[in-house]
Parts: sequence; structure tokens; C-alpha cells
Amino acid sequence: MGVITDFIWHLAPFILVLSLVVTVHELGHFLVARACGVAVERFSIGFGRAVFSRRDRAGVEWRVGWIPLGGYVMFAGDANAASVPDAEGLKAMKSEILAKGGPEALARHYHFKPVWQRALVTAAGPAANFLLAIALFAALFMTFGERTLAPRIGAVEPGSVAEAAGFQKGDRVVEAGGRSIGSFQDLIEVIQVRGGAPTDFVLERNGDTVRLTATPEWRRIESEPGAPRVGRLGLGPTGEVVRQAYGPLEAVAKGVDRTWRVLTTSVYAMGRMITGQMSAEQLNGPLGIAQMSGQIAKAGAEAAPDLGRKVLYAGANLVALAAVLSVGVGFMNLLPIPILDGGHLVFYAYEAVARRPLSASVQAFGYRVGLALVLALMLFATWNDLQRLQVFQFFGGLFS
Repeated sequence: MGVITDFIWHLAPFILVLSLVVTVHELGHFLVARACGVAVERFSIGFGRAVFSRRDRAGVEWRVGWIPLGGYVMFAGDANAASVPDAEGLKAMKSEILAKGGPEALARHYHFKPVWQRALVTAAGPAANFLLAIALFAALFMTFGERTLAPRIGAVEPGSVAEAAGFQKGDRVVEAGGRSIGSFQDLIEVIQVRGGAPTDFVLERNGDTVRLTATPEWRRIESEPGAPRVGRLGLGPTGEVVRQAYGPLEAVAKGVDRTWRVLTTSVYAMGRMITGQMSAEQLNGPLGIAQMSGQIAKAGAEAAPDLGRKVLYAGANLVALAAVLSVGVGFMNLLPIPILDGGHLVFYAYEAVARRPLSASVQAFGYRVGLALVLALMLFATWNDLQRLQVFQFFGGLFS
């Protein structure tokens, strides 16, 4: 029974969230491709052998694979599910298509579309992820409103960085790190990724504006074994709760703002990791996301007094996680790494400027390097997950 319960609370929510985010990403590619007249052979959610498959009247095979950890759109003429063209075979492919279907058939193949159309199709996946995040955040704001802690300082830890910088109890934080602060949660989000980085703060104190500079220190949350380090100042909230309701337009505007905040925080954190200013232990892999899904679903359910609201609150928490994850997937896919959408866009930019595509050997080398980088990143993130979940300590204890 325990195994079944763990599956329900961890793996099932993870699969649901990931499937939603990936499906919308691939739908972005699919819809823009169809709008550009590109022939699509397959739309698949999951990899491996199909557990469900149906072909529509347009000739598109809709498939669900038995490994629910991703998905892809396969265009006519694709060599594989990653839409990586076999550069050496493009000329032969062109001749074959012309012989069978003529110029009209050639015009429907992705690899022979104008470069601007290929770029639009490629960018549509990440764009769909950002739109999904906005829609999910907006739905949450419109349904539940927002319940936040006021950005007022209720406690300053003795001997902390905050005390040394001059923060005082009763201060209201207006701005931190160049970002406007509307809640204490906003303040925490800024501080957590700025360990070791001098950060400017604008405060309101007794009707006056006060400007301070403080450098958050890296700390681990002692109550969470294996948790990564986060930036801390030593500040606590007053506990004053602010409730805000939103109409449809306000909710959409708030959804855009929240999506932008998550994206800019991700970009800032990634930049600090690349330059060595922030530990890469913050990265989560599939195991970490699965654990987070379970914890979030459980937290929502435990906060509800009855079964109906347990489902509602758990679902709302997972929707919020899906929105954040969707921003992350959109951002990661825009990184200029060959094999990712961002890498394709770099190649298309070169083709647009040079009036010719990169040579087959350069593209092939780029895809190999890109694949190696993505696999290395996944392995490293999974290693972080295993360390965070203390898997090695567990197995070590079995043999000690």
C-alpha cells in the first residue's frame, strides 16, 4: 500500500504536470507548422512503442508512447524525432519528392520552407510554454485571488547581514535588486538567488525613503536535509496577510507579470551558475521535480478540511508548479545549444545572414556537441537529485 501511495503522490503528479507542459510545447510547433503549410507525419506524447495511435484525415498520426517523459512532432522528411535533418541526404530527398509529388509536395516539406517560416515554427514551442504559464497563473489569480504576506519587516535576526546593513523592524521593502516588491514572497525570491551578490534595497521608513545595500549569505535550510543553499539576510515578516481579488483582465496582467518574474529570475540564476557565482546544486532533474510534485500535491491536500477541497487545493498547487515548469522548459529550449530550439534558431540566423545554411559537417558537429551538453546537464541534475534525496547514504547504510 505504501508503494501505491508514493506513486500517487509523487510519480502520478509529475507525469501529469510534465505531460501538460510538453504537450503544449509540441502543440506550439505543430500549430504554427500547419499554419505555414508544413506536412506533419506524427504528433507524439511520450516515447517508445505506441500504446495509442490514430491517424486523422490530414494524414497526421496522433500517438501516445509508453514512456511518458517527453514528446515530439515529426515533420514529413524528418530523419528522426528531433527534427535533425540529414544534411547529406537533403539533395536526394529533394529529387525524390519532386519526382513523386512535384513542386507542390516539395513546398510542404519543413526543410525546404523559407528560413523565416522554419524559425517561426521553431520559436513557437517556447512561446507556447510562456503563453501556457500566463494562462495558468491567470486562471489561479482569477479563481483564488492572491493571499500574500505584506512586504514589511517584522523581525531582524541579531548578528545577521540584515542587522549589519541597517534594516529595522517596521521597514516596508519597496524595491530589491531593481525589482519592485509587492509581497514578502517577492523579497524572498530576490534574496534566495543573490547569495554573495551586493543587492540594493529601497525601503519606506516612517514616511521616508531609505536606501540600503546588503549582500545575502548562502545558507542551507536546516530543517530540510539535502536542501540546496539559498541566499538569506536574516529578515522575518510581520505576519500581516494581504488578500487581493482579480477580474479577468487584471488576472491576465498579473499572469504576465508573474511569468516575467519567473523568467528573469531563471535567467539571472543561470547566468550566476555559468560564471561560478552560484552553485549548480540548485538544478533539479526528473527525480527532484517528481519529489517536488508530490510534496506540493500533499501540501495542498493536507491544508484542506474535506476530500473535495483536498483535490481542489492539490490541483491548484500542481497548476502553479506546471506554470513555473512551463517557464523553465521554454527558457531552457531557447538556450543557444544545438539540438535545442535555441540552437536551431542560431543556425537559421546564420542562414538568413549568409544566404546559405551552415555546412553539413559543422551542423553535424554542433548537434553532437549539443546532445552531449544536454545529456551532461541531465546527468548532473539527476546527480543533484540523488544527493538531495540522500539515496547514496541510504544504500551505504544497507552495507555498513
